Amino acid sequence: MEAASTDLSLALVDPDGAELAGDAWTADQRRTHELLPRLLALIERSGHVLEETRALAVGIGPGSFTGLRVAMSIAKGLAFALERPIVGVPSLVAWLESEPEAAAAVARAGAREAFVLDRATGELRVAAAGDGDLAAGRRLVVATELAAAFDLAGSAPPFGAAAAIGRLAAARLAEDPAGDDLSSLEPGYLRGPRGIGQPEGTVRWL
Repeated sequence: MEAASTDLSLALVDPDGAELAGDAWTADQRRTHELLPRLLALIERSGHVLEETRALAVGIGPGSFTGLRVAMSIAKGLAFALERPIVGVPSLVAWLESEPEAAAAVARAGAREAFVLDRATGELRVAAAGDGDLAAGRRLVVATELAAAFDLAGSAPPFGAAAAIGRLAAARLAEDPAGDDLSSLEPGYLRGPRGIGQPEGTVRWL
């Protein structure tokens, strides 16, 4: 599951990473609670049951604090209850995986700022609204909530992100079936919440 922005997505993949079913939608930031019921409905529509799940995979950000917390809580809760491995995948890496023609992935970093992951360099940086170099004629995968604010018309939303997370997680599990440590896996926020002073070192808020 992916909830680093208001463009949420879910996917079921087989152990080889091939997508079996998916769901994607743009929602208000206050409606990330739709993740679990839509996931259960997706499993049911695909003709499977929750207990058949062999692993959980979740986007770890950076991006929306609320979305990342909700998705991580659901994924970790299911992994714990089902006693299945869990894999966390950097969200912007999955966004680029989902859009092979995109030169960069862009997610909200603040009121007028965005996290930008450049495909060519692998550099993750923060850009301000109005940054003329952000688009520069390039195809981007951008959260819908940013496309208008940053004047990035023609960009693609990250609706295929959950399927990409599934593919990347399947590849990792093929090499390491244990996945990530359930107790220590957490979102990669990169920044503290609004109104809280920036701490030194890695930002870790649960």
